[in-house]
Amino acid sequence: MMRKELHLVMFPFLAFGHISPFVQLSNKLSSYSSIKISFLAASANVHKIESMLNCTPGLKTIPLTLPHVDGLPKGVENTSETSPDTVELLKVALDLMQPQVKTLLTDLKPDFIIFDFAQWWLPEMASELGIKTICFSVYTTITTAFLVVPSRISENAPQTLEAVKGPPAGFPGIIPIKTFEAQDFMYMFKSFHGTPSALDRFLTCLSGCNAILVKSCTEMEGPYIDYFGKQFRKPVLQIGPVVPEPHTGELDDIWASWLSQFPAKSVIYCSFGSESFLTDDQIRELALGLELIGLPFFLVLNFPANLESSAELKRTLPRGFLERVKGKGIVHSGWVQQRHIMAHESVGCYLCHAGFSSVIEALVSDCQLVMLPLKTDQFLNSKLVGSDWKVGIEVNRRDRDGYFGKEDVYEAVKSSMIETEQEPAKSIRANHKRWKEFLQNDEIQSKYITDLVENLQALS
Repeated sequence: MMRKELHLVMFPFLAFGHISPFVQLSNKLSSYSSIKISFLAASANVHKIESMLNCTPGLKTIPLTLPHVDGLPKGVENTSETSPDTVELLKVALDLMQPQVKTLLTDLKPDFIIFDFAQWWLPEMASELGIKTICFSVYTTITTAFLVVPSRISENAPQTLEAVKGPPAGFPGIIPIKTFEAQDFMYMFKSFHGTPSALDRFLTCLSGCNAILVKSCTEMEGPYIDYFGKQFRKPVLQIGPVVPEPHTGELDDIWASWLSQFPAKSVIYCSFGSESFLTDDQIRELALGLELIGLPFFLVLNFPANLESSAELKRTLPRGFLERVKGKGIVHSGWVQQRHIMAHESVGCYLCHAGFSSVIEALVSDCQLVMLPLKTDQFLNSKLVGSDWKVGIEVNRRDRDGYFGKEDVYEAVKSSMIETEQEPAKSIRANHKRWKEFLQNDEIQSKYITDLVENLQALS
């Protein structure tokens, strides 16, 4: 059957943690001759985005001009360049882009616009222009099903800490939420600079769109996807397991040489991404925990853009720590070849924040996974991976404030790496192997994208 040519507009939020899944989706869809894609991007982000996109005739980027907002420095157009005090101003700028976006959509006349959680005004705008909308949730479905569904607020009850600790009505299963995690979830209900809260934005997007797209699939999150669809009473399309392309090139000599000193599977690689930051106390206990374990480690610590990394490392690391671990431990700030490092034969454990892309990278490698989640979706990712999939161990933390000590880090890594022939390490390794095989099955990934194209054709 002859496929109709479809024109899709991609419009992610101004954060590379959101932009990357939109890029991955665009790259997968651009292999279809029947799909044409226009990718909307703030002008300062265009160069990096174009370096990530496949170079195909049907895929182009369209720069957007970010309006001036008092307090937001000129040229700062994504969350990685903001400070904690100014990050919410990007949503103010995004809302001010409505006239610009409407003009673009009027000229482009796409069949669909695939958009992110923050653009609460898009479904109504697109409907007026006769354009169908798909809200693409880049979070795990367990996260959105737990936090962002109508039944979470259907009774109009105040969102107290105790209420947020419990699941919404009808949620499949029981998830034990600690007090400090619920305190973090309360951010969803806060309004900043007079704009809608994150929850209000997301609910309006999900309620107003024609269909929802999730970065997941039935095999990974079946019960949560079913519940999510019933809550919003509309199609939930699945992109499947979004697995990064195999890494290319060689690991830099400086890291390859250092890692090669150590036996196979003996090195702990520890990183928390570019936009998740530990407190001073957490850095101290993590560092002391790694020292206590006694195995070689590669620790990456990053800091907000307004802070100077070398000064922060000097200030936050325990006194004498670098001297004591010299030759056995590396502490680095800034970008590294993460996937190359994780693929190195000496690396046996990945201790991370449970960002979902990082979890997937761990599962397609042979690194055992230890999780230390730091914010909203990461807490629920960790529960999905540790409790449902049983492929990782979470560092134990105190209920009221999330405190963990060096012994907690030691115990989590020890049970994952050192107690290899004991439970739960033995069953975790078996589960890891099964998930790795699933995630590396190209036929499964291709089928989900083919099904998505067919669903888009049916909805057009």
